[in-house]
Amino acid sequence: MPRLTTTRRGFLASTAAIGALTFLPAGAAAQGRTLRLRLDGDIDVLDPGYMTGGIEIEAQKQCLPFLAQYTRGDDGFGWEPSYFVEKLEQRDPTHIDFTLTEGLTWSGGHGPVTASDVKYSYERMKTSDWSGYFEALDRVDVTDERSGTIVLNKPFSPFIMITLCHGPGAVLSEAAMKEVGERFTTRFPAICGPYQLELTPGQRALYTPNPEWTGPKPAFERVECPVITQVKAAELAFEAGELDCTEVGADTLARYTANMPEGTAITVGGELQYMWLGMNTEHPKLSDPTVRRAIQHAVDVESILQGAYSGTTARSNGIICPGLIGQRDSTKYYSYDPQKARELMAEAGISGLDLTLRTLNTQERMLAAQIIQANLAGIGINVKVLPLDSGPFWEMGQESKGDTWKDLELWLMRFGTTPDPYEATQWFTSDQVGIWNWERWTSEEYDRLYEEGIAETDPQKRHDIYVRMQEIMEETGAYVWINHEPEAFVHTTAVKVNAAPSGELNYRRFEQA
Repeated sequence: MPRLTTTRRGFLASTAAIGALTFLPAGAAAQGRTLRLRLDGDIDVLDPGYMTGGIEIEAQKQCLPFLAQYTRGDDGFGWEPSYFVEKLEQRDPTHIDFTLTEGLTWSGGHGPVTASDVKYSYERMKTSDWSGYFEALDRVDVTDERSGTIVLNKPFSPFIMITLCHGPGAVLSEAAMKEVGERFTTRFPAICGPYQLELTPGQRALYTPNPEWTGPKPAFERVECPVITQVKAAELAFEAGELDCTEVGADTLARYTANMPEGTAITVGGELQYMWLGMNTEHPKLSDPTVRRAIQHAVDVESILQGAYSGTTARSNGIICPGLIGQRDSTKYYSYDPQKARELMAEAGISGLDLTLRTLNTQERMLAAQIIQANLAGIGINVKVLPLDSGPFWEMGQESKGDTWKDLELWLMRFGTTPDPYEATQWFTSDQVGIWNWERWTSEEYDRLYEEGIAETDPQKRHDIYVRMQEIMEETGAYVWINHEPEAFVHTTAVKVNAAPSGELNYRRFEQA
């Protein structure tokens, strides 16, 4: 399959210098064969079709089969067949043949892992919250118990990289799923992987050996993941020797970069994150696009990059991340211009506007929110900053989770993506309103370009499509692009970290150095 190596090589160049550094000693190395990692919140939904992602994808990687997995080399990210398949081969642009490894067995007496399980799992995803990943899927044809063909409805070369390697590509036991009503939350109906999972809400996730696993054993027998919601608390736990690996904030990354004592390493998963200030276009206070454009002009992004992120992140000009086709080098419809912002507020006839800005309760986001609060005060908008824990934050714009979406005004949001622009753009189509398109706008042109971008294979034409899609988003006035954060992990030099391009850790692929 095409690897888009030219664009991803540029991406790797921006992070390789950090990833090669070693830094500050921070407590003991991995003790024995126990790996200690941090979770930033509780796992809420393990079902691949209805998850939020992040730590839930990390759990799936340990307990469920995947047909493919990410690789990382000098020329960028790629893919390879996983242990779970004897063969995974793209026969032509619309047919991917697979043969499962012999002897794979589901837990709980649910029998062997079969090609029918793959068919059930992938075709089920077409009507799930993550259906965008499977938009190019027509069906899965079963050849025999272990073999089949994934049939696409159109050529889509990144399908293996974007869908099969990522969380939505998890395979479930059809028999076990039917026993539980075809949906589940925090307990896998059946597993087939090196680890089994035990959750203690508010405290930890514990991974121990799956007694029915016959495949290769991971480097660590046990993985302990305490819930530590604050990045600073996790950094302190690492420095006290209580964790072997944790994500670090921007100021700590800057501090370690400037001071490199022995015993600790930094690994960068990628810069495939995009952060923005979002605005609800349907809220009465923000329904006037002139007000939204005033906010765009009022926010000083450079102050956020320096004041909240210590200059460690790349400035964003859209949802397409560094090194990918479609990345822009500037905004088109706004720039930092407080005077222009005040003129637009006067044009709208608005004064004394009160807004609520919701954000995850992390140091960098709170600092960014406070800078935005000060910026908007300068044009006569009074902003209340409302910090939230991860659970209520990720539910607030989803209509299926309650009525909070009706009250949303402003929020700071960061999405992770995979190494192709298609993935980032799917969350803002018309059918995502009330799911992940919290800004709640629709555009026939955007939806049409989204379909064209999936089918297009010419790199320059794809680039132009994704640039235009970001222009449409920006023109709504509902976005202020902020940054692309690196997924940086501090860890002991006794541990070799395995991280996806979007930053999810894969514990079973960690190694002992």
